[in-house]
Amino acid sequence: MSLFPKRGPFSRFSSDWTKNAREKQMRAKKTLQPQSDGSALSVSCPSPTAEDSERDSQRLRGQFLARQENWTTLSKEIAQADAQRTVTTAGMPVADLLCFGARADVVAAAEHALASGAPANDAPILDGIEALELTLLDDPSDMFRAVTVAEAHMDIGWAWRGTGWLDEVPRCSLRAFEAHFDRARDILMPFQKTAPTSPICLSAWCGLNGASLAPDARVSRDYEQLIDLNPANPGPMRALGNYLSPRWYGSHEELELQARRTAARTHNDWGAGAYTWVMFDALPGDSVACANLDIEFFIDGLHDILTRRADQHTANLLAAFCAHTIGQYKTGIPRADDNRAQIADCAHWIVRKHLKEVHPLVWAHAAVGFDNSTRVASTRRFAAQGRKNALQVIAALFQREIEDGRRIVFTANGPVAEQN
Repeated sequence: MSLFPKRGPFSRFSSDWTKNAREKQMRAKKTLQPQSDGSALSVSCPSPTAEDSERDSQRLRGQFLARQENWTTLSKEIAQADAQRTVTTAGMPVADLLCFGARADVVAAAEHALASGAPANDAPILDGIEALELTLLDDPSDMFRAVTVAEAHMDIGWAWRGTGWLDEVPRCSLRAFEAHFDRARDILMPFQKTAPTSPICLSAWCGLNGASLAPDARVSRDYEQLIDLNPANPGPMRALGNYLSPRWYGSHEELELQARRTAARTHNDWGAGAYTWVMFDALPGDSVACANLDIEFFIDGLHDILTRRADQHTANLLAAFCAHTIGQYKTGIPRADDNRAQIADCAHWIVRKHLKEVHPLVWAHAAVGFDNSTRVASTRRFAAQGRKNALQVIAALFQREIEDGRRIVFTANGPVAEQN
């Protein structure tokens, strides 16, 4: 998922990935037998999905090279993927995945130490990041090594801060958050002039806004530059929408303006889709944003996204967002709830026209609003709940056919209603 992408509200990487990636890679790449809800539904649930396998492969590659301290090769591979704008099937930048894998051990150790709150004063929470910093001394001119270390600082900073409102964050945690972001800024500073040519480096610069009360115009300008550098990547559009939410550093007026401007600039790539991507993570939990939404523009964007990106990860993402993230909640504000209902209705045509298989983890994340700060004790149970949610939604969408005694079978060409 989103996706795109930093820790906090901007993360599209599961925080428990390092604990489970090797287990997933050890399993044969296979599709499970069709899963059914009683006798009414038959739909395959790939485990892992093709997109999961692609992402895990690149993350593990980055992790392996970092563990071998082969930073020269790692930097070359990140640079090549960054320059060529290499992405997975669902559009996740490979450079980001390699970079994430390279810092995963350090970040996971810090997150583990912080899992129960602020650690004891003698806890070795800085050991990993200090060791990672030493790699900068070997080649101070290596921009991609610097980005990896700076991103690790920002990830740890978000682990300290969490995603709550500012007045909910303990002062000691906020100081640690700010200190890690200050260090990340210092690391990236020597590459300020070259950053505009590199999506991964410019993305890191944009991420620094997370620790500043920057005016929304500054946030918009930074992300406009990043989006224009690589318009095919929706991650920065989703991050822009998050940053421009009043919960963070923006306003509803600036959010709407930038969603429209982004759609106009990227029309050749996304049609109306960029409006939808910018609004995607700003809508959950914000009744005013829902009420102000240009619903026809948003729905046109859903159509355009699926026309341009027909992979099953994206189909599951949008179906789960419409049916679950948006469709399961009411605000009590008539205009907002009317727009939510219209978005929820889009799940009908998305599932019927575009869905061929269920991706349980996508549906599980949709149920928590795609908040990757959510602690997942068991990926298997989390996925099982996602599968249950998906089947319940799909059964409801095909209620008429099921009541008529037909069985819904998802094929390579989509769902088919068969007579029992």
